[in-house]
Amino acid sequence: MDEHAPAAGPPGWSSLNRILVIGGTGNVGRQVVYQLAATGARFRAMTRNPDAAGFPAQVDVVHGDLTIPETLERCLQGIDTVFLVWVAPPAAVAGALERIATHARRIVFLTAPLKTPHPFFQQPNPAREMTERIERLIETSGMAWTFLRAGVFAGNARHFWGPQIRTGDLVRWPYLDAPTAPTDERDLAAVAVRTLCDGGHAGAEYVLTGPQSLTQAEQVHIIGRAIGRSLRVEEMSPDEARSELLPVLGSSTVVNMLLNAWAAALGQPAFVTSTVGELTGAPPRTFFEWATDHAGEFRA
Repeated sequence: MDEHAPAAGPPGWSSLNRILVIGGTGNVGRQVVYQLAATGARFRAMTRNPDAAGFPAQVDVVHGDLTIPETLERCLQGIDTVFLVWVAPPAAVAGALERIATHARRIVFLTAPLKTPHPFFQQPNPAREMTERIERLIETSGMAWTFLRAGVFAGNARHFWGPQIRTGDLVRWPYLDAPTAPTDERDLAAVAVRTLCDGGHAGAEYVLTGPQSLTQAEQVHIIGRAIGRSLRVEEMSPDEARSELLPVLGSSTVVNMLLNAWAAALGQPAFVTSTVGELTGAPPRTFFEWATDHAGEFRA
């Protein structure tokens, strides 16, 4: 038996609890869908393009678009609990949450460790401002709410370093000594499933991290060990990163946000919690476990 797999029918699970997963095609949301299906929970997954979702045939997939609130109506029919990963522009927040609150009794929101007193999580940026606004609207919506405050996703590694590792043994990157505690998306999903299916999580704010504080250089070397190659690292200056990482990270806003966070994190361990294990009853996966399971994504 997989010690990391969610138990079928978690304590407090009710067949009357119907769940809607919003953001189910992302890295965490997709795992939530798979794990909910394994528990036998009654749920549906919302996506803008159901034909491209790629879910198993038994999953009820419905069309919905957070930017068009009226499309949420059919998705929310008979729904008690919503799992939300926000994947739309800020302007859509109020209308979507208002529509959700007219149907759902509970909401579990995948958010960030905004209140954690660690400098990595305290850098101002536009995404933070939007997330704070979403939280305020949820808190005043009348729904019972649970916030899953996820730290750094292990899956970021495939985007950060995958392109360089697939083409050579050298990884150039800024702030190689900055530590983070990467969390396996499957563990985040396992916590989400617990909070969606169990009672007793109203008003809870769970800060979720991986089990180890690892510098970015250590993470690259761990990937090398997982794929059986000796990888080298070379420090890139912040100025170099601002131009060279733009194609990798997609926007100058994201690049600057990460550079500021990594700079602030230097000189102290990453923030690490034991919450994943406490809520799921299984130890969180290490970064080496994640890298081993995703080794194929780093091979040419």
